[in-house]
Amino acid sequence: MAEDWEAGGFGLYIHWPFCQAKCPYCDFNSHVVAEIDQARWLSGYLSEIKRVSSEVPGRRLTSIYFGGGTPSLMAPETVAEILEQVRTAWPVANDLEITLEANPTSVEAARFRAFREAGVNRVSMGLQALNDADLRRLGRLHSAAEGRAAYEIARDTFPRVSFDLIYARQYQTLQDWRTELTEALGFAADHLSLYQLTVEPGTAFGDRHARGRLPGLVEDDDAAAMYDLTQELCAAAGLPAYEVSNHAADMEQSRHNLIYWRGGDYAGIGPGAHGRLTLNGQRTATETELMPLAWLRRVERSGSGETLREVVSHREQAEEYAMMSLRLSEGLDRARFARFNGAEFDPKVLLRLEDLGMIEVSPDRVRTTLDGRRVLNAVLRDLLADSP
Repeated sequence: MAEDWEAGGFGLYIHWPFCQAKCPYCDFNSHVVAEIDQARWLSGYLSEIKRVSSEVPGRRLTSIYFGGGTPSLMAPETVAEILEQVRTAWPVANDLEITLEANPTSVEAARFRAFREAGVNRVSMGLQALNDADLRRLGRLHSAAEGRAAYEIARDTFPRVSFDLIYARQYQTLQDWRTELTEALGFAADHLSLYQLTVEPGTAFGDRHARGRLPGLVEDDDAAAMYDLTQELCAAAGLPAYEVSNHAADMEQSRHNLIYWRGGDYAGIGPGAHGRLTLNGQRTATETELMPLAWLRRVERSGSGETLREVVSHREQAEEYAMMSLRLSEGLDRARFARFNGAEFDPKVLLRLEDLGMIEVSPDRVRTTLDGRRVLNAVLRDLLADSP
């Protein structure tokens, strides 16, 4: 159990919590502020990297992910110094993936070459929509033309580029999505993240919906049809789904996210960042202070941004592994699940779900089918409820 994390790898997540504006659908830990002391924030990140690396030294790092917030608002010099510190802290893979999330505004696109020189080799861009009316509804600061231009700059600058789109948007029809996704696949490089719009409590959309002021939301059946169309068009274009919402060409999957989905270890640094680290042979969950300034002060005063460190039981680890790995088209390693859980899945439940066409079962693996991934929560409830 002590070295189980190696099956998924080891990655580093760095959270930059600041945005130029808060999107109305966003429930991430992001904040709008007037000024950012980049030097002070850099010092905080470097301190946390030193602390975490002292606890898990010598591990081969396969991925670094700058998430947010909007990390493309970071000074490129800040990114460069963080990456220099990381390379000092851990041995890194020869093909280390270094991803930075970016918004496709002209201001941020102008920094792309400097980020590449800093060491970033993959960018994930939040295009979200390809028409101006929907971009305005989503609270985005870029136009469709600006997004396309920024994407072309990214393609010319970075070896690997991904972008996000949201579907089942207000007033969107199935034909609208077909047209837009076909356009996107015409210029997509190697990776697409395609998410259904969800209205989350605590967001501006959530508040509007509660007051009956969010018209035009797509009905569940129509959203399901959009999901099915997404699978069909992406597979035909050579970007099949390797995860519920992510599509990639062969060998172009997000290595960082695969660490999560395959149950690897990852260090979470920055306000609100979560981590999973195997410490003293035990899988351990970590959390950090949520509010940006409180996190920074905590790091400066106590030498740690953590607010929680808790051992994950074997049963909890089994559940986490099932919930994450069954999102993947490659599925779950049965022996690994049984090692966590102390027992295999109930064979009667496996047979019933297989007969229903929800899963595929082999001696080594359990995989969800397209139909199973469409109702993944229900499949998981059946599988885990009947596991000892």
